[in-house]
This record gives sequence, structure tokens and C-alpha cells, in this order.
Amino acid sequence: MKQFDIITIFPEILGSYFNESLFKRAQKNKLLKIKTHNLRKWTKDRHQTVDDRPYGGGVGLLFKVEPIYKALKTVAGKPYILKKEGVGGRSKKTRIILTAANGKKFTQADAKRLSKYDQLIFVCPRYEGVDARVEKFVDEKISIGDYVLAGGELAAAVIVEAVSRYLPGFVGKDESVKNDSFSQKDYLEHPHYTRPEVFVADGKKLRVPKVLISGHHGEIAKWRKKKSRKTKSII
Repeated sequence: MKQFDIITIFPEILGSYFNESLFKRAQKNKLLKIKTHNLRKWTKDRHQTVDDRPYGGGVGLLFKVEPIYKALKTVAGKPYILKKEGVGGRSKKTRIILTAANGKKFTQADAKRLSKYDQLIFVCPRYEGVDARVEKFVDEKISIGDYVLAGGELAAAVIVEAVSRYLPGFVGKDESVKNDSFSQKDYLEHPHYTRPEVFVADGKKLRVPKVLISGHHGEIAKWRKKKSRKTKSII
């Protein structure tokens, strides 16, 4: 069973999403388990402070290194030691990810690669990010795009879903995952159509391509191959 652990100061923020649709079924069938952890649990003051002002001045607050380190020691399990020359002391079946705007841009290839691990742990920053020393405790930093969000939770959810699609039984037909857009480098899947055959919008008839209703499987395959292009748009 795949385990996803999300460390955040808002442990309930993704609950409704992960408790619906495919995720709800997958968890019920024990294909995967998703746990959120409140970072404030690993603080030691009565205000449960997880952030502080940056050294050297500047706008905003940073997550402190100590609570994140303590959280990772608990969630990753033992043994857990500081990485040395890129080699961690924890299980090779666990991967720790920091969601960060300056991280490596997430791709379909990353989703497939990460699906090989038994446990993925996400550290989700808020405010201006984390104390840079946190990077000593993670395996990689990942960004989901060239833009900034209020926090890393949505990025974690995107990665969790993309990875989960590679788990046998998560989607209705595993074959559909093999033909997804980006399943090959720069590949975008062909357009899809369903009933009705003709749809009228503001007096204009929008038709399904004739080849798709011809019943000629060879020609349909050629059309789909032609429309599956290595481009940014197929519309």
C-alpha cells in the first residue's frame, strides 16, 4: 500500500478533496493511505510557533528548521539521520519532498518515478518558505509551475494525484494511464468526442469527425495518431 504523508500547518485543508471520487475508493480498497500532520505538533512553546523573521531582514516569515526536523524524524521513521553527500540514512523506499517555487518543475516522468516509492513525505511551506537548512533533510524540491501559491499544500495534492494514477487499480482501466498526455515525451493525447453526434450551439452545428463514426478501426487509429501531436496545443 502506498503511503502519502503531508506535513502542513493546515491539516484539514485537503480533506474534502482526498475523501471523494477515486481517492475515496482507493483508500477504502487499501491501495493507498493519505495522512496529514500538523506541524505545530512539533513545537515547544504555548503559542505553537512554527515561523520567525529571516536573518538579515526582509519581508515575511519563514518556517523554522527545528519543528520540521522533528516532524520528519517522526513521520519518516527510524533510522533518520542528516544526509551525507546526498545519501540518506532512512529507508530507500521513502522519499521526502519539499514543495518550493524554486524546485525542479514537476513532470509526468517524475510522477512515474515517484510511484516506485512506498512512502512519499511532503513538507508544505507557507509565507516566504522555509529556513534553507531544511533542504538538508529532504531528498528533492519540486515546483508545479512558474508561479507562486500561498502554500505548498495544493502542489502536494497535484503530485499525489499524478503519482496515484500509476498505482494499479486507482483508475478504472490501467490502460488509460499508458495513453495519457505526457506519457511519452511532449506527447499530447488526441481529442475525444461523445454523443450527440451533432450539437447545435447558437445556430452552428458542431459535428463529431466522420472517421470516428465510420466503424473503420484502422482509419480511426490513423486519425488518432495524427491528432496526437508533440505540441503545446491540439485544439
